[in-house]
Amino acid sequence: MEEIIGRIREELRSFPEEDRNPDVQRFFKENIKCYGLKSAPVKKVIGNYWKEIKGLEKEEIFSLCEELFSSGYTEEASIASVWAEKCSDRFEEGDIDTFHRWIDSYIDNWAKCDVLCNHAVGDYIMMFPHRIADLKEWAKSENRWLRRASAVTLIIPAKKGFFLDDIFEISDILLEDGDDMVQKGYGWMLKDASITHMDEVFDYVMKNKRRMPRTALRYAIERMPKEMKTEAMKKDW
Repeated sequence: MEEIIGRIREELRSFPEEDRNPDVQRFFKENIKCYGLKSAPVKKVIGNYWKEIKGLEKEEIFSLCEELFSSGYTEEASIASVWAEKCSDRFEEGDIDTFHRWIDSYIDNWAKCDVLCNHAVGDYIMMFPHRIADLKEWAKSENRWLRRASAVTLIIPAKKGFFLDDIFEISDILLEDGDDMVQKGYGWMLKDASITHMDEVFDYVMKNKRRMPRTALRYAIERMPKEMKTEAMKKDW
């Protein structure tokens, strides 16, 4: 494991300047730890090394992921998140505890949160839908990234029309959250739920707009027609 991780890190450091984005920090409020790479070289590393490790046991791959997450580098977290997703056909119910630990221990910006949760954790919830109860507990966490994760895990299922009642329940828990990363997370979840359930999401927004932060509200109505947006944004109290 150490030899593979060492080679990955050496390769990430070795890319030339044209593969780097010197302005990456501007996308984050938090100070981030990164190699400053664009997405293409990171995808190259993900694919090349996946060919090498895909025959390992899932537990061995998860150990590699944990080592990558623990470094704090955003690119290494991306590699770990995609590898975790590629193991989705081997997921077991207890893996939610691993995902919880990774988020609670290693996630420290929106990019790390979303790459892991949109795909690997979202795939897990589709396989074990009763474990959406865990997301509702994450929504009550003191950790802002677990609270965001409770919402962004459901982005892809929301697009497909799944879990509407649970989406509203998680939104209820997060409704007045003061953290803008959480507001954007559950607003995004509602926005994508509106693809297949626009009227229901609109009714939810109208019922809760006095309490919903404007950031979350704007995200939630982004896909709606102009007249719905105007009605939702109207401050009529």
